[in-house]
Amino acid sequence: MANLGYKRVSTDQQSTARQDLVLAEAGIEDPVIFEEEAGTSSRLHPLQRPKFGELLTYARPGDVVHVSEMFRLVRGNQHILDVLDVLHRDRLALRIHDGAFSAMDLTARHPRTRELLSTVKFMVQTLAAAGELQRDLQRELTYDGLRAAEAKGNKGGRRPALAGEAVAAVRAAYLDGRTIAALAREHAVSRGAIRTAVADLLPEHVAADEPALAPEPSVTLDMPGKVADFLRKLELDTAERAAIDQGEKVRRGQGYTLRITAMPAVHRDLLDRCQPLNGTTAIPAPARPAASTRTASTPCPKRRTSAPEPTGGLLAPGVWARAPRPAQSARRRTQAGQGGQGSAAQDTGRGPVRGRAGGPGNVCDDHDVNAFKSGVTG
Repeated sequence: MANLGYKRVSTDQQSTARQDLVLAEAGIEDPVIFEEEAGTSSRLHPLQRPKFGELLTYARPGDVVHVSEMFRLVRGNQHILDVLDVLHRDRLALRIHDGAFSAMDLTARHPRTRELLSTVKFMVQTLAAAGELQRDLQRELTYDGLRAAEAKGNKGGRRPALAGEAVAAVRAAYLDGRTIAALAREHAVSRGAIRTAVADLLPEHVAADEPALAPEPSVTLDMPGKVADFLRKLELDTAERAAIDQGEKVRRGQGYTLRITAMPAVHRDLLDRCQPLNGTTAIPAPARPAASTRTASTPCPKRRTSAPEPTGGLLAPGVWARAPRPAQSARRRTQAGQGGQGSAAQDTGRGPVRGRAGGPGNVCDDHDVNAFKSGVTG
């Protein structure tokens, strides 16, 4: 038969000295002690506690479990009944050496039913309920005392290592550039105490207090195709280049517009890139000779079925020349070969004209830039 001792304290600020004294006065021979880690609450079921589980694993039938007082082992009504059932199953005896349960045989069972005697069960339940009431009253009184202290402005817990003028001196030195380690050595405190004193001055605290700027919503604008072609030839930033490359082409007749979705700042930067196009004037294409002045040896252009490409190309930054007029009909070519007889209309040179958006014959001038500009600023 072995003697197994069990000890427990509810907080890490309590000591087992009183339990040691009670077990020593009981005269237990060669006890094997199982002590729970400091801070093991009595609300945790005894069968779920680590050290009490080790005690049950170590015990053998006929061993005796010694406890200084019953509330060190159990405090709830159901807890004590569960523990008594386990001890009876493993054929272990329980001895309480102090308190209300010290004069009772908690293992007394009926000889026929093998259940706890009715009187023992009643006393156990009554005293366990009294112990549970005592624990609940202690908790309620503790919370009431803490609330009253907070109402007076008192804070619970350990007193700060730095207070009063020492805190002001540490904060001033920290703002002057002193490190936390140097201040801790100077005031003979831990670095945590210095961090607590200057908590609102630390970089991570300041950065967390700064309100985050809400991101600007994206804006979708249509850019004339000629303006987009002009911007593609420039050296753009990464965001500007991405906005141009990711733009969606929308066909407009024979031309197109580029639908760009980007931040307003990117649109403004693209508009600034178009400043060289402001104030430019269209340069007229060279005039073609009139039909009446052409001779028979002058080759007539062949008839074209599709719209011709601009012949003049980009005459100036953003300025496109007017496309050549379509070829004359066969009757007018015959009249031109006969010396220009007839009422053929004179083919006079004209300056650039404005057709449909982005189509041949268009000029990327102030109108195109202003159309894009109105979308950005609007």
